[in-house]
Amino acid sequence: MERECKSVRSAYGKTLVELGKINPNIVVLDADLSCSTQTQMFAKEFPERFFDMGIAEQDMMTTAAGLACMGKIPFVSTFAMFATGRAWEQIRNTICYSNLNVKIAATHGGITVGEDGASHQALEDIALMRNIPNMTVIVPADETETIEAVKYAAEHFGPFYIRIARTNLPDVYDTSYKFNISKALIMQEGTDITLISNGETLVETLDCAKMLKDKGISAEVVSIPVVKPIDKETIINSAKKTNRVITIENHSIIGALGSSVCEVLSENYPVKVTRIGINDEFGQSGKAKELMNYYGLTSQKLTDKIIGLIK
Repeated sequence: MERECKSVRSAYGKTLVELGKINPNIVVLDADLSCSTQTQMFAKEFPERFFDMGIAEQDMMTTAAGLACMGKIPFVSTFAMFATGRAWEQIRNTICYSNLNVKIAATHGGITVGEDGASHQALEDIALMRNIPNMTVIVPADETETIEAVKYAAEHFGPFYIRIARTNLPDVYDTSYKFNISKALIMQEGTDITLISNGETLVETLDCAKMLKDKGISAEVVSIPVVKPIDKETIINSAKKTNRVITIENHSIIGALGSSVCEVLSENYPVKVTRIGINDEFGQSGKAKELMNYYGLTSQKLTDKIIGLIK
């Protein structure tokens, strides 16, 4: 049976409106993409606190920095490619170097951008943000986690990068979910292998674990929405239990979740780690589901690959 999928972008837009009603210091900036990022909801509700900066992402980031210096809490949105790639220097030197209270919530990361192709498919954004001091990096997996992450960012000081999926996603968490910046979540206990994921690939990883169970393989599934600061303890403890780790992400295997896990384990508990993601190449045009299948990120493709690795 098809699972109901919900727009995490709409969840982001609605949460901004909710926060705006509570806190008059919340302001929102967008780079001519408010229909896509869903910041248009905030623009309609609070036109005097919304700034469409046009196709000028570098200017948008420095304007947000100025607003933060005046006590505002800016949420800055555009596609992940342009937020992190075009404006990287401004994020590094103006926002993070000064440790300003700017929240970058970028949509359309990964290959699931779809038909817009390689020029718009940010496969490097998490790596670019993760390596800047003072930056917190979050990759939510569903509507609930997106809402909780955005609220947490609004309530806590400092630069944040939140990667919000373009695609609609099924619920992974129930209503009892509480976002914790310091802790990863064990979604399923297992003894044979540890699967670590976040974002859009988490639901595929959970489905993969079910398929592996049918094959007699006990997989532990760990959700790590916070790539920085990463929860070392949960990673190490799971690795000690299974002695084999696989990371799964909608991003280049270089520099993001897979690299973070490898760094933690190489320094604390060296075990075999396999990174599954985009293998140092650009994406291409196609429907999101087709691309997920082509790059081996669907539950069936993951199951086949993992069985092959174990054998």
